[in-house]
Amino acid sequence: MSSSRVEKCVEVMCHKGCRALWADIDALEQGHAVQETSNLTGIERDQVLQELKSIMAVYEGSCEPETSPD
Repeated sequence: MSSSRVEKCVEVMCHKGCRALWADIDALEQGHAVQETSNLTGIERDQVLQELKSIMAVYEGSCEPETSPD
């Protein structure tokens, strides 16, 4: 991560918990804004997304995103 704004955003978002982070990752991947990234540039949002994905990769298998019932 290159900016303190990105670092701060990631830190704040991580306090939301596992399931909320997956929802935020999904929203960011679809190009939607999330509250914590509203003051960031597009490049910074991409950096936040990549950092969140890296963090959540550690939890793969123990904290999965919620899936909607079919």
